[in-house]
Amino acid sequence: MIEKLIVSSRFSLLLLDPGEIYFEDFSAVLIPPDITPKTFDIKKQDGRLKMCSKSLVFDPKDIYKPIIKIPLKDCVVIEQWKGHAKYLTNNNVLIVNCREYIEMLEGNIVAPYKFREATNFLFQLNYANIMNCLPQICQLHRASTLPAAEQADMIATIVHSRHARVSFDPLWLDLYEKVVLETEADKVTPLVVNPGRLLLSTSRLFFQPYNNVESVPVIKIELNSIKRMVKRRFLLRHIGLEIYCSENSSNPHIYLSFRSQEKRDHLYENLLNQPVLKLEELDQDMMTLQWQNGIISNYDYLQYINSLGDRTINDLTQYPIFPWIVSNYTDPELDFKDPRNYRDLSKPVGALDEVRLLRLLERYEEMSHPKFMYGSHYSTPGFVLFYLARLYPRYVLCLQSGRFDHPDRMFNSVADVYKNCQTNMSDFKELIPEFYDVTQEGNFLVNNLGINFGYRHNGLKVGDVELPSWADSPKDFIRKLRDALESDIVSQGLHQWIDLIFGYKQQGEEAVKANNLFYHLCYEGNVDLGNIQDLNQRHALEVQIMEFGQIPKQVFKVPHPARKIGLPLLTEPHQISLTETEDLWKNISNLEVVSTFNTHKNTVSHLFISDDGTRVTSVGHDSKLKVFSLEQNRQTRSANIGNMPLSSCIQMPNVNVLVIGSWDNQILLYDLDYGKVTESVLAHEDAITCMCWGKKSNILVSGSGDCTVKIWKGLNNNGIIKPIQCLQKQIDHNSHVNCLDFDSDNKHLAVGTEDGEVYIWKTNEFTLYKKYAIHSSSITAINYSPDGLKLALGGKNKTLQIVDVETGLPVFTKTLKSAISCMKWVGFLIVLGCEDGSLFIWDIVEVRLLYEISKAHSGAIKTVDISPDNAVIVTGSEDRLIKVWKPK
Repeated sequence: MIEKLIVSSRFSLLLLDPGEIYFEDFSAVLIPPDITPKTFDIKKQDGRLKMCSKSLVFDPKDIYKPIIKIPLKDCVVIEQWKGHAKYLTNNNVLIVNCREYIEMLEGNIVAPYKFREATNFLFQLNYANIMNCLPQICQLHRASTLPAAEQADMIATIVHSRHARVSFDPLWLDLYEKVVLETEADKVTPLVVNPGRLLLSTSRLFFQPYNNVESVPVIKIELNSIKRMVKRRFLLRHIGLEIYCSENSSNPHIYLSFRSQEKRDHLYENLLNQPVLKLEELDQDMMTLQWQNGIISNYDYLQYINSLGDRTINDLTQYPIFPWIVSNYTDPELDFKDPRNYRDLSKPVGALDEVRLLRLLERYEEMSHPKFMYGSHYSTPGFVLFYLARLYPRYVLCLQSGRFDHPDRMFNSVADVYKNCQTNMSDFKELIPEFYDVTQEGNFLVNNLGINFGYRHNGLKVGDVELPSWADSPKDFIRKLRDALESDIVSQGLHQWIDLIFGYKQQGEEAVKANNLFYHLCYEGNVDLGNIQDLNQRHALEVQIMEFGQIPKQVFKVPHPARKIGLPLLTEPHQISLTETEDLWKNISNLEVVSTFNTHKNTVSHLFISDDGTRVTSVGHDSKLKVFSLEQNRQTRSANIGNMPLSSCIQMPNVNVLVIGSWDNQILLYDLDYGKVTESVLAHEDAITCMCWGKKSNILVSGSGDCTVKIWKGLNNNGIIKPIQCLQKQIDHNSHVNCLDFDSDNKHLAVGTEDGEVYIWKTNEFTLYKKYAIHSSSITAINYSPDGLKLALGGKNKTLQIVDVETGLPVFTKTLKSAISCMKWVGFLIVLGCEDGSLFIWDIVEVRLLYEISKAHSGAIKTVDISPDNAVIVTGSEDRLIKVWKPK
């Protein structure tokens, strides 16, 4: 089977040099040099003569005739023909004398271009006046004689002059459609940049190319169909914008680049300001947490990370990167459960072979600054098309000046390519998403188009890619690679590869330590093309960026957290609970109040539900302690505790005693059996703001406005409670302590402070383990996840963050309408109470909002608890009410 182009016009911008601009075309007749009056009607070719920035291209009407491309740099003479011939109807004839020309797509077959020697061409223009066309062609011809940088500058001037005379055709607008802005932009596709006018109206986005190469004269995108917009960098400049629309849209996707970042951002902001634009509320920060929890696949997460790193399939210089996973391509059978068959993801490709690495390091040590370890990259346009040559041969011909690669250098064998990536001193390439995309079934591995790529040194014709023996077919090969990608073996190390390519080991000292340092111009921020005045220098850098490849934008500045492997999502016994209750929350349609208690006379500051789920105990700013029976739906106890507001309350285990924190700096013990305060101690030098009890360690901790946390141990030894004898240690912080929480094993204590800092203390000796300055404002609520690997932080800046404890990386961030005042994390549920009285219930495993009540209380919700069986939620508020909620 031979690839034939069954289209109305074979001409495409891929037939031009990368970056070359197509201006306009003219109806013309090509008159071959050997034509005579008798053979005129037989040999003449009707077609279109296309004027481009570096060439003239004749596209014959007969699709089996070759397209003729005449590079302007190879032209000797371009002028009006002065001769006479009976078979020519007028003197509107252009003569082109060239040293070399190119024939393409002869027989309508994709094949290497044919380079022909000197000849003369006559083009009779049917309608256009040659006196109008010739000066423009001659101007471009003069530009072709200049050095590359000056040529590019002169062409840019010509382009600007031509385009400045073009404005958007207002006839495309509807009667009531108003123009918001109009600007210049380029439509970007692989190896092609097509300039045009971009117009934003109140209902649509229009792209009108300066030429007629698109299938429609104007691309129209309904604003209400746009689902996502992503700012991109293009050739290391922040000038790109990728727009995604609904799948049923006539234009589901467009990638644009602009003259400057300011112009790009101006359009972006104006798009956001249009009322009809309804973007999908995709909280990108949730993806990392969903990936950790196993909700999304490794494949989808890598696609997401690539997008964050400005990698897109529309830009071959920034094509998405995927890792080599399997390391064994020679055995007849493969055990995918054996770690020895997998690549070490903690190392870059260049460091996988120790012998080669030593040679590279020796060269590195002898190198002058700026040093680099690898003189080649892991992703370049050439590498991408190396893999995709069978699927996109026309792109290869475009990139490689009309030639395919030498047959022995093509992608002929998976095993050979992997071996070369381990041993060759200049081959460090990774893979592309197609190796793991089961929807494509490995079509890029098969020469379905029947392209003649030539013969290898062993006499074999280049055909399909040779697969390892353990793969039965391309489809089976891709399926097995995908299964390997999603395996636990890969999942437990994939974060280390992310660190190398998109994370903190990508550059700087960490890259040196990880043997991961590339040429300095590959990194974002090391070159600003916009500020380079020297044309030759700028052109050289642009070529280098295009050919050598670009390091992705750095997405993570700290180590990336690992994916959960074999860890239960619910770790405490009562949380591995009733499936019915779990399903009830996951499918909640209503949250109703089943009880309301209104006996507090001021703010309810803290409450908790008893372990048996039958009672609610609360304290408030009215100095009252109260106990309510959920079974009897009534208050069963009320006691006055001093004359200052109370902040916190804890039930001691094994004895019927409550520990109460007060704004008069005291910790008090209230005996429920005797109905009185039995002990008190002046615990802090300022109000007690929070307390927490470690069930496994039998440690009480108290936090205060005096910037300290105090540790109380042995508080309940043998039933004897003497708090004054139990103070073990004081740990200091930089500002008021607002909240604290133990992890499930009581090995760590997390503290949130007024200035937005998080402290994590080891509880064996209460030494500092971690410290983060994550929030920009006061942290008002803090909770450990059930597995102790994450912290949930709520703050006055209206933000909920889930933070990986080990790395400090926020894996989920959600900004709400009001400051968060309290929080409870049990199992998969996080319940948030806010200053405006709103209540939020999140499934933090699937990372989705289950339910929201905008006015659960008329005042700030100051405290919340979930019953041990997850059946009810209880909230206490500034409005003095306690409410009991049940899901329906």
